[in-house]
Amino acid sequence: MADARKVAFLTASEGVERVELTEPWAAVEGAGHTAELLSVDGGTVKLFNHLDAAEEKSADGKVAEASVDDYDALVLPGGVANPDALRMDSDAVAFVRDFVASGKPVAAICHAAWTLIEADQVRGKRVASWPSLQTDIRNAGGEWVDEEVVVDGNLISSRNPDDLPAFNRELLSALGSTS
Repeated sequence: MADARKVAFLTASEGVERVELTEPWAAVEGAGHTAELLSVDGGTVKLFNHLDAAEEKSADGKVAEASVDDYDALVLPGGVANPDALRMDSDAVAFVRDFVASGKPVAAICHAAWTLIEADQVRGKRVASWPSLQTDIRNAGGEWVDEEVVVDGNLISSRNPDDLPAFNRELLSALGSTS
C-alpha cells in the first residue's frame, strides 16, 4: 500500500445520502487512509436514506477553516439537499474550486455534481451524475455521461449508490491504494 493519505469528505449539515458518505469512508479507512468530515457549520451532520432520516455524524471541522493543502483528496457525497445547500455556501464552493484546481483527486457522486457546477469545475469535463442533472452539467459546459464511473483528469464521478463499488475502486486507485 502507498503511504497513508488524508481524505476530506465535504457536506452540508443535512440531507447527505448515508451510503454515499459511509461506504466511501469505509473504503478509505479500510485502505489505511484517514477520513475527515468537513461541514459548513462544523457541527452535526444529518444523514438520510433517500428522504428518511438515518443517523447523525459529528463533523471534524468547518470548511471555512480547512485548507486544501491539508488533504490528499476530496469526496463529495450526494443526496438532493446536501449539494443544493453546499452550492449556496461560498466557503464550500471556494474549497471545491481550489481543490479541483490543485490537481488532487475530487470524487463526486449522484447530485454532488451540483457543487462542481457552482464551482465552475465541469466545463470541458465528462461527468456522471444522477440523470436529472444532465441539463445542468451541459449548461455548465460539461459532457454528461451515463456510466457507473467516469475519470476525467482529477475528477471522479458516478451516478448513484449502485455505482459505489466502481466509485470506491477509482477513488482508492487515485489515492494509490489497491485494496
